[in-house]
Amino acid sequence: MASLGNCSDRTVVEIGPGRGAITRELAAKAGRVVAIEVDRELAARLASEFAMKGAGGELDGADRSNVSVKTVDVLSFDFEAASAAAGQRLVVVGNLPYYITSPILLKLAEHAGVLDRAVLMVQREVADRVIAAPGSRDFGVLSATVQMHGSVERLFTLPPSAFSPPPEVYSTVFRWRFAPRFEELGVDRDEFLSFLRQVFALKRKTLANNLRAGGTDAAIVAAALFEAGIDPKARAESLEVEMLAALWKWLKRAGATPPNEVAPAVI
Repeated sequence: MASLGNCSDRTVVEIGPGRGAITRELAAKAGRVVAIEVDRELAARLASEFAMKGAGGELDGADRSNVSVKTVDVLSFDFEAASAAAGQRLVVVGNLPYYITSPILLKLAEHAGVLDRAVLMVQREVADRVIAAPGSRDFGVLSATVQMHGSVERLFTLPPSAFSPPPEVYSTVFRWRFAPRFEELGVDRDEFLSFLRQVFALKRKTLANNLRAGGTDAAIVAAALFEAGIDPKARAESLEVEMLAALWKWLKRAGATPPNEVAPAVI
């Protein structure tokens, strides 16, 4: 809980509260808690418990009147409306389900403008990709997409034995401070994210090959790499996002950026 910082005057959105172990701690420390639980039975139990405590009961000294439970899939949750209702940017916490971790991270990135920070637990291998730096084999479209929306840092890793029942994987907790970089780098958000999906499409291929495979003329690719000061044999994973932004801007001026995708690719 210390990783979240002072939340006494903040609205915290908890993703997947389950049986409420973290929710109870949040209730004692946060100004308001919005717990998002897709399981109707679990959500009903939590809502009943917190409503009862909010009516005057106590548990561990915490007043539960500041907790609301929403029975909704996090991918459908309206972060914009929640932020507007709170009158502030939101804090997010959650143990993300392994099978939809990437979609949830993309959802949070999409609404980065109304989010302040998040402390999230994910499968260790996913955290490695999220936090990876350019030049690392783990650096890819997920790394670049998340990091374009703010800084990330690994906090700690837990073994399977820390949970009951124990999962088959290690879990890592990381902190994400939302501060989108698109304006700073002079790129259009949607177009640049589409560009990232293209240049990371096939990680074993060079940046040039991925651009050509996406339909960009070979001569334009060669000129763009030269103007951006990028080795023609470089792979996207070796480049800082600043260099990728410079390449996108040159291609944009040349009218050769990829079309904006209707739906995001799976990452």
